[in-house]
Amino acid sequence: MKEREILDVIASRISVRKFKNTDIPSQDIDEIIRVGLSAPSAGNRQPWRIIIVRKNKIKSDLADGAYGQKFIAKAPVILVICAVPAESEERYGERGKTLYVYQDTAALTENILLASHCMGYGSVWIGAFDEATIKQILEIPNEIRPVALIPIGIPDYPDGKVPKKRPRKTILDIIIREKFHS
Repeated sequence: MKEREILDVIASRISVRKFKNTDIPSQDIDEIIRVGLSAPSAGNRQPWRIIIVRKNKIKSDLADGAYGQKFIAKAPVILVICAVPAESEERYGERGKTLYVYQDTAALTENILLASHCMGYGSVWIGAFDEATIKQILEIPNEIRPVALIPIGIPDYPDGKVPKKRPRKTILDIIIREKFHS
């Protein structure tokens, strides 16, 4: 893939919340995760775990745990991204436990979103959920934190039309040269 194509994939990714009722082959999910795992992590700690959810009952329970976002359950697969703070803390202490682990899992999550898009699937990053409920549903140990739910599937666009990308701030709106207030 040429550089421009990579930039186009990144720039064209959108959050997808409507999915066709079509399964995703396990090898595609494995490939999405494999690409996701190329994310950087502080000290190469790779402080993450990924739970693959396909069972309808569990997906429905996760949707309830995500404050009733029912569309989540309609995706054929949900990846649950989990952070393992102790693995970052071992090397970096408090800063690893409270910051680096979440930066690392965010990089992993974005790679998964981009890989999904590149392979023709839609996905969305869900951070709005009750952590205790999600942990209970998935029997996640206390020392591990779920940080993102990623429903993945074939996008189901009305009339096959891809929705317009939501507006983004311009570069001029967000960049600061050298220092604040300079």
